[in-house]
Amino acid sequence: MEAVFSNFDEVLKAFGLTIGLFVVSGIGSLVFGALLAVFRVGPVAIMRRAALVYVSIFRNTPLLMIFIFIAVALPKLGYNFRFIGDVEVGGVSASPFFFRACLALTLYTSAFVCEAFRSGINTVPLGQAEAARAIGLTFGQSMTQVVMPQALRAVIPPLTSVQIALLKNTSVAAAFGITEAVANMRALSNENTSQTAMIFLLVAVGYIIIVEVVSLASYGLERKVKVAAR
Repeated sequence: MEAVFSNFDEVLKAFGLTIGLFVVSGIGSLVFGALLAVFRVGPVAIMRRAALVYVSIFRNTPLLMIFIFIAVALPKLGYNFRFIGDVEVGGVSASPFFFRACLALTLYTSAFVCEAFRSGINTVPLGQAEAARAIGLTFGQSMTQVVMPQALRAVIPPLTSVQIALLKNTSVAAAFGITEAVANMRALSNENTSQTAMIFLLVAVGYIIIVEVVSLASYGLERKVKVAAR
């Protein structure tokens, strides 16, 4: 325990980086995943097939392989993200490696977000979309104004599970030069081998606290949506 508290600033920065990865990738995956879901249920056949292919590829590809492609293959193709530079927020440095990790996590998680949204869209009665078209709404308008708001009530629980999985998947970034919570845990354990078990336990408690915060926020949002729907 002494190893953690004597390096508490570094531990906080590492968890800050973990939360940063989670927030950026979470927002990106929600936006891109929702767009993919709209493509999957849309009237344009080529877009439906393209979205299906994307989901099939990324949902069935290990996250580690996606990280390797983003971190190793893209720089060799000239996409090194150096134009981004180092950005520091709240004492946490967000380097090009950070944005590569966010890209890998976003691409991977979007496939699962898409399926969660699609399952929610399928719970909305078909008559709702038909009524929207009957009053002159376009497909985009019927999705954003009629279908998606109703689907949201059904997708909050599965989306929460996807986002919690994303939070834990940020640990893969430790293998690619990102000093997030797991990388910091490994460094502390190597320097303090006699306290390895306690270091692991305290970092696990940190993850549990963050997951519980996400779960409580999701529960509050779910209750709010249910009340608004009455």
